[in-house]
Amino acid sequence: MGLYLMKLYEISVRRVCLVLDICRSMWYYQSIRDDSEVIEKLTELAEKHPTRGFDSYYGRIRLQGYVWNRKRVLRVYRAMKLGLRRKYKKRLIVPVQDPLEVPATPNHTWSVDFMSDALSDGRKIRVLNITDDYNREALSIEVGLSITSVHVIRIFELLEEEYGLPNNLRLDNGPEFIANRFKEWCGKKQINLKYIQPGKPVQNAYIERFNRIFREDILDAYWFEDLEQLRMLIHNWRDDYNHHHPHKSLGGLPPRMYYENAVNSGKVQQRKPARDFITMNSLITMKT
Repeated sequence: MGLYLMKLYEISVRRVCLVLDICRSMWYYQSIRDDSEVIEKLTELAEKHPTRGFDSYYGRIRLQGYVWNRKRVLRVYRAMKLGLRRKYKKRLIVPVQDPLEVPATPNHTWSVDFMSDALSDGRKIRVLNITDDYNREALSIEVGLSITSVHVIRIFELLEEEYGLPNNLRLDNGPEFIANRFKEWCGKKQINLKYIQPGKPVQNAYIERFNRIFREDILDAYWFEDLEQLRMLIHNWRDDYNHHHPHKSLGGLPPRMYYENAVNSGKVQQRKPARDFITMNSLITMKT
């Protein structure tokens, strides 16, 4: 406005300041704000997690110990145009007949689901995801050219050694899950099977949300020549997700931190001590 008046009426800075009722010090003021560090951190997060949004980035920034104000980070985020994301088709809201429950303790309910993809040579692969509904922790991500009900049982037997077993399993009606052998094993272990209705994935929303993040970050982001490449990516991604991915539903905390805080405060009991991560596929013979 001031420059416009100066050019239009050819008047001095002093006259413009009098007209606009501002101090001349404001006219000559130059901001010394330096956002280079914020820009660098947002650029790093955007390159590493290109499909995430501002809340995820800001959550990670706070978890890493930075004390930048939310408004400041949001201003830089918008200036960098990081908010321009790919648009997804909106789905109609369908009422859920069997609404999800929020477990009060670990190992109350685990969610299980399969995903499909392909290697660079066209061979089809399957991915089995298992998460704990209590803190959204990724307990296991197993990949193979074929995963049968026998393999699923072996995976749960290994998880039993690390975490114990859940009271309930939420899963779909896939052939691996409705097989008599799998049902009999769950019966012996006193695990209640909670099957969702056919064609109602919203009833398994916790793991569906997890599947979306996993597909965006791994399956849709890379080409894999063999299973070993994919397993290495999964190993690193799972560790980052469990220890550094902030969840809104967990108060902005990653799954492991949320669980450890609950244990330390006495809200929940400690699970069986988890061993160091071992790729379970190395212990399971898959078809080649």
